[in-house]
Amino acid sequence: MIVDAHHHLWRDDQGYAWLDDRYLAPIRRTFSPADLRAELAANGVDRTILVEGGRCDVDEARILLGYLPDIPEVAGVVAWADPASPALAEILAGYRALPGGERLVGIREQIQGIGDPGYLDRDDVRCGLRTIGDAGLAFDLCIRADQLAAAARVARDLPDVRFVLDHLGKPAIRDGGFAPWAADLAALAENANVTAKLSGLVTEASWKTWTADDLRPYVEEALRLFGAERLMFGSDWPVCLLATPYAKWISVLTLILPADAREMIFGGTAERTYHLTRD
Repeated sequence: MIVDAHHHLWRDDQGYAWLDDRYLAPIRRTFSPADLRAELAANGVDRTILVEGGRCDVDEARILLGYLPDIPEVAGVVAWADPASPALAEILAGYRALPGGERLVGIREQIQGIGDPGYLDRDDVRCGLRTIGDAGLAFDLCIRADQLAAAARVARDLPDVRFVLDHLGKPAIRDGGFAPWAADLAALAENANVTAKLSGLVTEASWKTWTADDLRPYVEEALRLFGAERLMFGSDWPVCLLATPYAKWISVLTLILPADAREMIFGGTAERTYHLTRD
């Protein structure tokens, strides 16, 4: 059972403004259920987690959950919501009431784009994170490497909330930013309520020249800190296409990981963390 714990879908008419960056032209197009299913079938992926794509509005949840009838492989959806919203409880209830709402498994905010270094220390944000946890949902940490220390604090202070670190906190691989990232990742990993995704690493490396050896220290350090039981595979497709085909990321990660860690990382951790049910 292979679970891809992190991918996206979008249409080019749905208002994803971040795709207007000129460097993102190769992925500034529609990625359809048929496109995704072809990748899954070609790579033996059984189940997936569909994650909000940076549109940052509540209407996107309806769009994402609306894909479910066309993509039976999607076992769960991580939708966007602002943890600081006074209407958060009502927003979550509204998501759950949508067709497919029973497959809502998590919430994400684009914290990587928030300049406030104290964002995760704010009382209103922490109140919202408790609300998300009380609703039985995980919270995906979409953060930069310099925000890992704040994430470690909030995970320590909210032990009943399940946190999932996306893209290992986006280490500066192309610039060799290993040491500060590793120190802050270690502080986050001390919290048993945090799991992490081995995803998004190729786009933090040099898109055209990266090698498995460029990524190996980051994957191995994450495995040392979290163990296979708290790590999961994610493709970050179609964003990954900026630097690698889907199949190559799977093969490179398989090459780097020890054989006894692969089953958990490629499936078991995601099923447990996101409380996925088997039909």
